[in-house]
Amino acid sequence: MIKKFIDKLLGKSAGGAQGKSRFGKRQEVPAEVHKIDPALVDERARNVVTTLQQAGYEAYVVGGAVRDLLLGLRPKDFDVATNATPEQVKSLFRRAFIIGRRFRIVHVVYGRGREHEVIEVSTFRAYMDNAAAEQVAGNERTSKGELASMKHAVDASGRVLRDNVWGPQEEDAARRDFTVNAMYYDPANQVVVDYHNGIRDAQKLTLRMIGDPATRYREDPVRIIRAIRFSAKLAALGFKMEAKTAAPLVESSKLLADVPQSRLFDEMLKLLQTGHAIATVEQLRKLGLAKGIYPLLDVVVERADQPFVKAALQDTDRRVGEGKPVAPSFLLACVLWADVRDGWAQRVEGQRGQRPQPPFPALQDAIDDVFNARIGDVSGRGKLAADMREIWMMQPRFDKRTGSTPYSLVDQARFRAAFDFMRLRADVGEVSEAIAEWWQEFSTADDVRQQDLLEQVRDEQKTRQRVRTRDPVAPKPSRGEPAARQRQPDADARQGDEAEEVEVEAGAVPPDGEPAAPRKRRRRRKPRTGGGGEGGGEGGGSAAAE
Repeated sequence: MIKKFIDKLLGKSAGGAQGKSRFGKRQEVPAEVHKIDPALVDERARNVVTTLQQAGYEAYVVGGAVRDLLLGLRPKDFDVATNATPEQVKSLFRRAFIIGRRFRIVHVVYGRGREHEVIEVSTFRAYMDNAAAEQVAGNERTSKGELASMKHAVDASGRVLRDNVWGPQEEDAARRDFTVNAMYYDPANQVVVDYHNGIRDAQKLTLRMIGDPATRYREDPVRIIRAIRFSAKLAALGFKMEAKTAAPLVESSKLLADVPQSRLFDEMLKLLQTGHAIATVEQLRKLGLAKGIYPLLDVVVERADQPFVKAALQDTDRRVGEGKPVAPSFLLACVLWADVRDGWAQRVEGQRGQRPQPPFPALQDAIDDVFNARIGDVSGRGKLAADMREIWMMQPRFDKRTGSTPYSLVDQARFRAAFDFMRLRADVGEVSEAIAEWWQEFSTADDVRQQDLLEQVRDEQKTRQRVRTRDPVAPKPSRGEPAARQRQPDADARQGDEAEEVEVEAGAVPPDGEPAAPRKRRRRRKPRTGGGGEGGGEGGGSAAAE
């Protein structure tokens, strides 16, 4: 203890050579060497850096954005690191918000609505010896009272729960996970600050953990998931994970059991929604982590080769690549659709000793069972679950293309997501391609064309109707078949939720050449609406088709 104190007074790093290796050596790399194109730097990130520097603070673009800039890519997100505290940062910007528990950061917001952009600003962190940290017996929730007054705390496994301690830039670099994510770029003088040979590893296409990998995974097990995410993202560029970084992954994955489920759920979504979902599944299998990270992620990996789920993963990657928004509700609805569909069919048909249910409540019950079994309390009671439920509940309604149903369905807030879902079902042969194309045209047509499309459906239904004519001698019903069944019109004739006129032939032309009897018309009563009756009628045909 005395030696450490003397070394600190003399300005020596703890451990001599070991300390030098821990914090690295500062290298300032000029523009002619790193060759970053300044035009790729987001103007709002540049503004945040400039504002902090003009206020007298150090400020740099940091992390994955610098890595992407070095590789000639335009980063999608920009983070900034500074020696200003969160309160000092917040005071410099009109729309800035302090967030976080384990480590407080500031979100500087530009723009509004869906076009808004967030620049995340973090304060340089001190390198902390976790052996000297305060220890709590529980986790973030059970030890909330104790943690409120602590700046540096770990749980029994060594996982860091609090480390709100600021420090110099070289210690902040040592706290970061991978060498290619631990570089700092100053847009003003176009210098890259590199402590751990990140530029060299970027050139060698190597993903390497700073420090001892097993220790770093123990400090924060979520780094295991980050290692998978970065390896999947960079695999297309030829990056490979260093052997020492990959070696402890499987053994360390047991530590994820202590991480809050909500955080694991969020990290799972990052794996699947950053444009590299297919590559992520490949990396999980390659690294021996196809099971055990998170139950719902296990289902994704298990079903990734099924045509419908694979199409959904590919579609998500495509949309991210095109800069289009993606919703977790859509992808998870695709992954869990097989469970909903099978449970729905079982209830309608009365399998496994159950009494048959009407299609609409059967679908609702199947969805409830899937939420309870697959998602639980993490996000199963929030907006994500509501959106998934709407996507599933709208599927039977696409079978009904008469009356006012198409208009009301197109007006639904989640119509586009539900239609995209049905479109994927059509792509894999689960739904008629003609129905998908009809809805595609109807949803984008003007009023006149929509009326034409509805008339087209009615004409098609009339040609399929087999209305029995009254012959001079009516045939006797087949033995064992109810006579009433022979007089029953086809199911297609009963579709529609508005009154329709159906023409029925009164009889054949008599042999003496007299004109045929006039057509008789009957008007069906409009069915009563309410209480889920419409949904039940819609679900019948779909459930049978499934």
